This record gives sequence, C-alpha cells and structure tokens, in this order.
Amino acid sequence: MARHAGPRSQRSALLRAGLAVTAAGAALAAGGGAAQAAPVPKEAGIDVPLENFDPAATGRALTGGLTAATAGGVGPVKDFHLNPLAGTGVDPLDNGLGTQVADFQPLSTSAVTAPLTQGDALRELPLVGPATGLLPG
Repeated sequence: MARHAGPRSQRSALLRAGLAVTAAGAALAAGGGAAQAAPVPKEAGIDVPLENFDPAATGRALTGGLTAATAGGVGPVKDFHLNPLAGTGVDPLDNGLGTQVADFQPLSTSAVTAPLTQGDALRELPLVGPATGLLPG
C-alpha cells in the first residue's frame, strides 16, 4: 500500500504534535522577547546626556561583544569532522581512480579525497585550514 493511501489518523496525529511543539516554542520565544524589552530603571545610568556619549567606547564594546559571540559560534565549527563515515567500510569518498600513461608519473584522485576520508576537521584540510585561522575561535 502506498504511503498516501495509508490511514490518515497517524499522519494527522503527528502533524498535530508537530504544530503543538512549534506553538509552544513560539510562545517561549515571544515571552523571552517581552522580558528583554522591559524598561530600564533611571538609576541604572542608561540615560546619558548626548554630550557625555563616547562613540569610541561604544564601538569597542560592540566589537568585543561581536568577537566573543562569533568565537563561540565559529570555534566549534572549525573542529567539526566533515565526513562522519570516515574510517568505516561504507565511506563513499574512500575510493580513487588512477591512471598512468607511458612512463609518466601515475595520477590518482586519492590525493584529493584523502583528507576527507581520514576524517579531518575543517582546520586540518590542506587549502581551507590556513584560511580558518582568520576566523575567531
């Protein structure tokens, strides 16, 4: 029996459960946004007159915060192993095609796919690895 001809009760139950989880997540996100938008008391020192405003200090604070947030988000990505099937018997990248013409040195595709078949992380790849040093983290 084809899937579209199957009983609809199971499909609709899964759809309802998915919609309920989505609605709960949206409600939590909306509540968090409302909590963030609460007014700041006057004694917190937020209402600074414009003549006392230091744009350089604000720029440094924004740059520092952005660098810290980016380092926390990009750092783990650089150590992420790109091929989860590396080292297994079912790795589709663990194959190679080679040829040799006359007395010339043989050519093979294994040299190109070797870093991925060994399970290297992004920062360990030959061409991309040095470029990841420019990213924070």
